[in-house]
Amino acid sequence: MFDSKNLIEQVRHNCSISDCRYAGTYSVCGLALRLRDLYKWEKGLEPWVEEDSSVILQWIGEKEEEWDKLDGQEFAGISLAGKNYDPFDVEGLNAVLAPQGLFYGAGYVQGLKPSFLLAELLETRQVEGFQVYILGREHARDLLTVPALSQNNSILIRKESARIFLWNLIFFLKKSSKEALRFALETYGIADHHPKALKDNFARICEDEVEAYIYHELGELKDTDFDREVWRDMVAAFPHSVIEFFIRAVKDILADTNEFGKLRYIIREQKTSSLGLHAAFLDGLRKELFPELVDAFREFKESRNWERVEEARLSGYGTARALAETITELYKRGKEKGDMTWAAREIEKNVLGPLGILKWKSEEEQ
Repeated sequence: MFDSKNLIEQVRHNCSISDCRYAGTYSVCGLALRLRDLYKWEKGLEPWVEEDSSVILQWIGEKEEEWDKLDGQEFAGISLAGKNYDPFDVEGLNAVLAPQGLFYGAGYVQGLKPSFLLAELLETRQVEGFQVYILGREHARDLLTVPALSQNNSILIRKESARIFLWNLIFFLKKSSKEALRFALETYGIADHHPKALKDNFARICEDEVEAYIYHELGELKDTDFDREVWRDMVAAFPHSVIEFFIRAVKDILADTNEFGKLRYIIREQKTSSLGLHAAFLDGLRKELFPELVDAFREFKESRNWERVEEARLSGYGTARALAETITELYKRGKEKGDMTWAAREIEKNVLGPLGILKWKSEEEQ
C-alpha cells in the first residue's frame, strides 16, 4: 500500500518544476493558453467554462509565485511503497501503480521539455503489437495538453486532456476551416449549430475520436522514413527553432499518411466524421505541406469518393518522405562537419526557404 495523496503531491511538484523551467520558451499568448488549460484542469471545469478574467489572473499570479520558489530546483525522486524511484523510471513506477489502477508518465515533449503525468488507468489493450493505455482522470499534469502520446513504444490516450484539446481546436478554429467542422458535426448528427447541441454531444464525439488518436501515435511508432533516433537528435540540435517546428510537422504528416497511420485508418473504416475533423484542424505548417488533403476533402464533400482521399494520402506521404530524406541528409552532413550552424543554414536555404516555411515561425511558436 502507499499514500496516494503524497504520490500526487510528488508528481505535481515535478510538474511545477518543469513548467517553471520552460515557461519562458513559450510566446506570451502560448503560455496564457496553456495556463488557461491548467487552470480548468485544476478547478475541475468543463472545457467550455470560462471564468472571469480577474479570477484567472489572480490564479496565474499565485502560480508564478509558486514557480519563483522552485527556480533552480532539480526534479525530485518519487518515493513509493518504501522505495525511491528516478522520476523518469516509468517502468519501475508503473509496475507498482498498475495494480492500483494508476498510470505514471514521464518523458520529453516539444522543445525537450520534461513532462510528467499521473492518471487513472481505465483500460489496457494491444493494437498492431503495441500496448495502448487508456487514461482517465488526471491527478497530476503539467502545461502539456495533448490527447495522446507515445512512451517507450507504448501509446497513451489521455481522455481528460483530449476533451480540453478538442474543445480548444473548435473554439479557436479559423474561419476558413469552419465549413469542414460543420460538415463533421452534421455527419455526427448535430444539425443544430448552437453551442448547446455541441456540448450535449461532446462526450460522444470525444469517445469516437479515440481510435483516430491511437492510429496517429501508431503511425509515428511504425514510421521508418524519418528515423526516430535521428529525428530526436535533430529536435535536440535545433530546439525552439523553425527547424524543430518543421520536422515535427513532417513527422506528423508521415504518421498520418503511412500505411499504419490515422488517415489510412479513417479511409479503411470510412470514418466520414473523423475525416471532416482532420480536414478542419489541418493548419499551419501541416496544411502548407499537405495541400492535397484540402483539395481532396473539398471534392469528397460532394462525391464521397474515398479513392480521391486515398490518392491525397499517398501524395502527401510521398512529399513528406522526400522532405524527411533531404533534411536528414543535410543534418548528417552537418554532424560530420561538427557544425550545426552550417546544417541549420543549409536546411533553411535548401528546404525551408524554397517552401516559404520561414514565415510560419511566429505562428508555430504559439
